[in-house]
Amino acid sequence: MHCASLGEFEQGRPILESIRKNYPNGKMVLSFFSPSGYEIRKDYPGADLVVYLPLDTPQNARDFLELIQPDLVIFVKYEYWRNFFQEIRARGLPFLQVSAIFQPHQLFFRWYGRGWRKHLRSMTALFVQDKSSADLLNSIEVKQVIVSGDTRFDRVLAICNTFESISKIEQFCAGRNILVAGSTWAPDELALSALAERFSDLALIVAPHEIQEDHLQQLEKLFPDSIRYSALDSDKASHGQVLIIDNIGLLSRLYHYATICYVGGGFGAGIHNTLEAAVHGRPVIFGPHHQKFREAKELIACGGAFTIRQKEELILCVEKLLENEEVLLQSSRAAADYVRQNSGSTEIILRYIQEKRLLTS
Repeated sequence: MHCASLGEFEQGRPILESIRKNYPNGKMVLSFFSPSGYEIRKDYPGADLVVYLPLDTPQNARDFLELIQPDLVIFVKYEYWRNFFQEIRARGLPFLQVSAIFQPHQLFFRWYGRGWRKHLRSMTALFVQDKSSADLLNSIEVKQVIVSGDTRFDRVLAICNTFESISKIEQFCAGRNILVAGSTWAPDELALSALAERFSDLALIVAPHEIQEDHLQQLEKLFPDSIRYSALDSDKASHGQVLIIDNIGLLSRLYHYATICYVGGGFGAGIHNTLEAAVHGRPVIFGPHHQKFREAKELIACGGAFTIRQKEELILCVEKLLENEEVLLQSSRAAADYVRQNSGSTEIILRYIQEKRLLTS
């Protein structure tokens, strides 16, 4: 299985682990393009070997595939490597692309994309996230397309279903309404500071995207009544209004403790993972730059999420949720239902592998 980076790995992971479970004697090779994926997951225990995929040259493709001798090749989402694709086809290997999304602007759908269309047609199957992607592929005579959805829904459900409590967080949250803000950047944090001033009885857990010491100190100035997670004493029930998370790896579990979730990035290049929050059945709030994210738009449409453009709107949104229990409950249910209704992609892909006998041991 090849993934560009960490985000694609999280999409491919449910498939990899499902294959491992159903084919326990198989050997799994996981490859990355980006150091941000490889460095974090190079010791991932679900794979027998974790490597960088060599540069996309004809010789590298021949050497790598000769060395690995795969029975099945899976590429996740956006990755397209011309020479590897050509060598995979030449060897007649089963070849799947999973959780893929296609847009009209991509080169496959331009007059100069003829060669790339040939590579797509040579794949054994393309599992796409939505019908619009399938329609685009069908329009260029790529027919082996299956609409299976996004495996990220399965991943966040698996995390939610194996939740492990965090005693220090439970003590901090006891008896209070909690807003958990994940993957925040400076503009998010400014809006959150205004929120903290407005609602003195609302406790905040802020998990910033950047946890360098200088940024943590800036957060402590922004939130005077705050404490870092590393300094939290689990023997005390309350430690002020704001808890600053100064490590990585807790965020998906922190959302469990929220009354309301806030996902950062929406005042910059784009929001971070909203599904991690929504799966716990909590309303999700984020900034205006969310248009590139299908799940964000769909969460808004079903009532499970809200978008804000400035700090005043954040205050009004939180006020509406906290002061109207029915609105809070309806939004919470909508968020949880949305994730569950869109799960099952991994099962569709695994069933295809089994029915087509793409793996035999």
